[in-house]
Amino acid sequence: MSDRSSDIEYSEIIFKRLRNYFGKIECPLYFTKDYELAVAAILSDQCTDERVNSVTKELFEKYPTLDSFAKANLGDLEELIFPTGFFRDKAKLIKSIAQKILSDYNGKLPDTLIELTSLPGIDRKTANMLLNEVFNRSEGISVDAHVKRISNKLGLTTENLPENIEYDLMEKVDKKYWLRFSLYLTYLGRKHCKANRTECENCPLNDICPSSNLIK
Repeated sequence: MSDRSSDIEYSEIIFKRLRNYFGKIECPLYFTKDYELAVAAILSDQCTDERVNSVTKELFEKYPTLDSFAKANLGDLEELIFPTGFFRDKAKLIKSIAQKILSDYNGKLPDTLIELTSLPGIDRKTANMLLNEVFNRSEGISVDAHVKRISNKLGLTTENLPENIEYDLMEKVDKKYWLRFSLYLTYLGRKHCKANRTECENCPLNDICPSSNLIK
């Protein structure tokens, strides 16, 4: 679809069907304080949400404040987050994030895309997610591997770079749906539209998706 009004209508159908199918959805990462979600997001790189959540409960008990993360012994931090993989790099990023929030933002997680992406290890995808979940606001659309794959399958983009995909989605999805659009696609990717196997017969979009194997 090239006409913008048609794109908006198509993406609205997608959103409403997924909302009806999955119901109300929440961020799958565990956190109780704003900055904890940034920590969890760093840990989630190349790791499942379930494993991250199994680590962060103990992690957040041992390091209950930003200051405690900023002053953390890297060896102790690495030991706690070891199950998430790439633990040395992640430990350094977590400590650096805490230090920067304390020094540059008065101990408060910044609330703009530009400021969030100034934090170590926080890219546009993660910054968008933080804006959505912490501040209930959208400046863009978060693009993870599921969103990249499914938005191409749905014909919402032909791009491969996450930033280009995001701009296509921002053009074709009504802004009132930005807050949850990517998370619904992620849920769909985990349940039916998997990278190694699609289950088109069970997908709520199987009659409108141009990649569906049920459409002749």
